[in-house]
Amino acid sequence: MEQSYKNCQSCGMPLKKSPNGGGTNADGTTSKMYCAYCYEKGQFTRPDWDATQMQSFVKDKMKEMGFPGFLAGFFTKGIPKLKRWS
Repeated sequence: MEQSYKNCQSCGMPLKKSPNGGGTNADGTTSKMYCAYCYEKGQFTRPDWDATQMQSFVKDKMKEMGFPGFLAGFFTKGIPKLKRWS
């Protein structure tokens, strides 16, 4: 059984901010581990990325949303420690 998390274990986004509360598993159920942007139909949307690429992408998205660079860096520094990357 899939453990529940507060944040996506791929990008770190709060799952409550994800459309439908999370991505979708292969059986169509909602993932309690990954967000809708990272995980669809039981597969990662960017399977070829590593943790560093995800960090860079999320940091850029946060800056686009108006977060200062130092905050975006602070919030993304834990991405390599998330379940997907361990």
